[in-house]
This record gives sequence, structure tokens and C-alpha cells, in this order.
Amino acid sequence: MQGGNLTNWGFFFLEGFSRYPKLEIALFVFSLVMYLTTLLGNSTLILITILDARLRTPMYLFLGNLSFMDICYTSASVPTLLVNLLSAQKTILFSGCAVQMYLSLAMGSTECVLLAVMAYDRYVAICNPLRYPVIMNRQVCVQMATASWATGSLTALLETSFALQVPLCGNLIDHFTCEILAVLKLACTSSLLMDMILLVVSVLLLPIPMLLICISYVFILSTILRISSAEGRSKAFSTCGAHLTVVILYYGAALSMYLKPSSSGSQERDKIIAFLYGMITPTLNPIIYSLRNKEVKDAVKKMLGKMSSHHTQEHL
Repeated sequence: MQGGNLTNWGFFFLEGFSRYPKLEIALFVFSLVMYLTTLLGNSTLILITILDARLRTPMYLFLGNLSFMDICYTSASVPTLLVNLLSAQKTILFSGCAVQMYLSLAMGSTECVLLAVMAYDRYVAICNPLRYPVIMNRQVCVQMATASWATGSLTALLETSFALQVPLCGNLIDHFTCEILAVLKLACTSSLLMDMILLVVSVLLLPIPMLLICISYVFILSTILRISSAEGRSKAFSTCGAHLTVVILYYGAALSMYLKPSSSGSQERDKIIAFLYGMITPTLNPIIYSLRNKEVKDAVKKMLGKMSSHHTQEHL
């Protein structure tokens, strides 16, 4: 195809998993089940944090933001994937591609910052419990959550706006979504400015927050080990374990995709990692927090009990 700016392309072909036509139905069923589970699990978490007065704490404020983020992240790419898995013409409009790229970058970047904020929240709760209500007051928590969203949104806007100006020599994207690295593989020439922007943003949003998380958990672990009662240690480990599990899942996938030499893996491997991350992690987040948290389980049981009682009264 002839070279030109991305704006010259009205639509793009998404290669996706079309090389494996026999797997497309199985992938469709898997993706649909995981997407519906993600919507149900994360919506339930958001709902209980709003309805249950016991969960109106900083940790659940951040968890509600994380759940909303996961819904937005999956909704930006999975519906297109589901349509394309059943379609012969796996296309996406230019406008849809731009929106998809921006939303996936914005949600992913915001989650990087938010996970670091949640680590700081756990650090204050365990290492400075007496000052926790003062340090993590409602205003501070809202400001920290807002800063996470603003950072993610602005860095995504920067990356997307520059990516859309790179001249492309084709419109066949070897991915199931308009992932920025897959789109930039179509560039006619390499752009030093674009490469620098990607590198700087990746370093700011991956290693630095991860380092802050690690430092927080060093202090947290040191404090937990000094707790005399076994019950106290168990409760502290429980409240941190869920967050740490999500951090490992998220950063493991993100680092393998964005901070590696370009020649260190195939595009097929990147697609599989992105697919598994995009499907499994948002689904697991509410499950991880629910299984390891008695307050969440009690709130869900309470909500289901109220729904069941209301349903029974309607039939009487």
C-alpha cells in the first residue's frame, strides 16, 4: 500500500487471530464469558462500595476506581474483538481506532498510578494506624484518585496525538486492537520523537510506580513482622495480599510488553500476552479482593439478601 498519514486511511484491518480460524469460535466464547464476568464482578464491587456504609473507606474508594477502570479498559477493546472474531471483514474505522488507542492507554496508565496510590494507602494504614484517618482523609483520597486519572488521561493524550501524526505505509494492524505499538509498526520511517515519548512515559508509569510500591511493601512487611499476635499479622497480610497479587499480575504483563527490546519477541507472543492480560486481569481483580476480604464478602451477602427479600415481597 502507498504511504501516507494515518488520517488518509478511513479504516484499518485488524489481523487479530485470523491465522487461527479454527480457534475463533472458542476465542469468541471465552472472550464473551470473561467480558460478562468482568462487567458483573466489577459492577458488583462498585455497587457495594456505594451502598455499604462500612466500605466507605479510602481503600474501597480506590478499589471502586480500579473496578470502573477495568470496565472501561475491557469495553474499549473487547466488543470490537467479539464482532471481528465472527466477521470475515475484520475492520475498524479510523475514529474507532483512535478512541480505542486512547482509552486503552488512558486506563492502563491510570491503573499504574492508582496501584501505587493504593500501596501508599496500605502503608499508612499498617505503619501509621493512629494517624491514618488524618493522613488519608476524604479530601486527600479524592485528590489522589483525581491525580491518577489526570496523569493517565494526559499521558495517553500525548502518546495518541503524536502516534496519529506518524506517516503509515499500510492499514493492516497485526493485533486484535489498535494497540499503539502494533499501529506504529506500520510507520514508513522510525520517529525518534515518538520513540522518546513512549520511553519516557513507560519509565514514568511503570518502573517508578513499581519502585514506590516495592518501598511501601518493604516498610509494610517490616511492620507486620513486628506485630505480636498471629491474628493481627494474618489480618494485615490479608488486606495487603489482594493488592500485591493484582500488582504482580498487572506489572508482569505491562513490563513484558512495553519495556523490552523490540527484537526480543514475536508479535504473536505480544498479542497473546495482551489478550490474556486484557481478559483475565480485569476479571480476577474483583475475585481476588472478594476472596481475601471478609468485609467485601459480608457486603455482597448483605446485598444479595436484600435483593432476595425484595424479590420475595414482590411475589407475596
